[in-house]
Amino acid sequence: MKTIIIALLLGLTVAGCSPAKPDASKEVTTADPQQTPPIEIGIEAQKQVGLEVATAAVESLNEFLQVTGTVQPIDRQIGHIRPLASGRLQEIFARVGDRVTAGQTLAQLDTIEAGDLGSQYLGAQADLKKVQAQHATAFKQLERNRHLVEIGAASQKDLESSQAEEEALQASISAQESVINGLSVRMRRLGVDGENSRTSSMTAIRSPFAGVVIKAAIAPGEVVDPTSELFQVADLSRVWVQADVYEKDIGRIRAGQMAIISVDTYPGEKFSGKMTYVGDILDPQTRTVKVRCEVPNPGTKLKLDMFASVSLPTTFVKRALAVPAAALQQVENDEVVFVQRDSTHFEKRIVQLGKTAGDWVEITSGLKKDDKIVSRGAFFVKSALLKNQLGGEE
Repeated sequence: MKTIIIALLLGLTVAGCSPAKPDASKEVTTADPQQTPPIEIGIEAQKQVGLEVATAAVESLNEFLQVTGTVQPIDRQIGHIRPLASGRLQEIFARVGDRVTAGQTLAQLDTIEAGDLGSQYLGAQADLKKVQAQHATAFKQLERNRHLVEIGAASQKDLESSQAEEEALQASISAQESVINGLSVRMRRLGVDGENSRTSSMTAIRSPFAGVVIKAAIAPGEVVDPTSELFQVADLSRVWVQADVYEKDIGRIRAGQMAIISVDTYPGEKFSGKMTYVGDILDPQTRTVKVRCEVPNPGTKLKLDMFASVSLPTTFVKRALAVPAAALQQVENDEVVFVQRDSTHFEKRIVQLGKTAGDWVEITSGLKKDDKIVSRGAFFVKSALLKNQLGGEE
């Protein structure tokens, strides 16, 4: 009996000393909080969305200053059109916004000066014909006297007299032609065609070059003079994008640098320009200076007063691990990229961002050199990730 009691006591003692088995339901995991199941995307699906993969590499980053601006005409490419004589506007053929060609008639002006010039021109033409007729008669007489002198039927004095008369009439013709040419030039400046003018007082106001009418503050019947600006025509094949740069950033930019222009009207399209001017006067209210970028404008896509986003390169240059801006997505307030594990699997990687330089963004942590990341189609991968997470919650 004692033996049995001793054996039981020993058994209880051994049981009390052995460690208790852990409860599986209370096990604590220390897995990486950003680790998520890989996203699987088939090869065909990748082709359909244009998914592309790039290698994270150390890049030379030029920091860009982002400012906003507006499209403006270049002042040297604006034609200020005024009449050359006083008169009354009869017809207006062009309005603000119209595209016009070089020499196109913009308006008709009734001016007394044009009528006077037309009368003088026609009178000068009649006088020229009269002198030409007299010269023709004098030339025939000169030839006759020359023949008579040769046969001894006329004196040398008669020949010299007829020759002097012919030369005087020739000089009169030249003088009259000069008068007509002068009148013709004055009439052309007024927009009058001398050959068809008769005594019309109507003159044409023409565009000096091809462009867009940006000002036309006139109406039919209005009396104008040479000080009146009738139209402004702008050549918009090149434009200014004018922006404001804060005082603290002036030292980071300089004239002569290239600039990248974008507008909401054409998403994804970039316009290249050159910063041609950095202002010397600081606006005391906004603490900014004006900068201008001259931008080619093929097809006049950039419209006057259109808002634009301007990227100006600064003097800051840095070599750092960087990825294309298109590779970055935001998931639950985290900046992430998608790293390729194999041909059809991708994983989310939370990253910390540094400087932004144009289309490139510095990565300060979360990514290593030579990691393969989704550079195009990252939004599609993000959508697949969120879809998987919603499916898991269900």
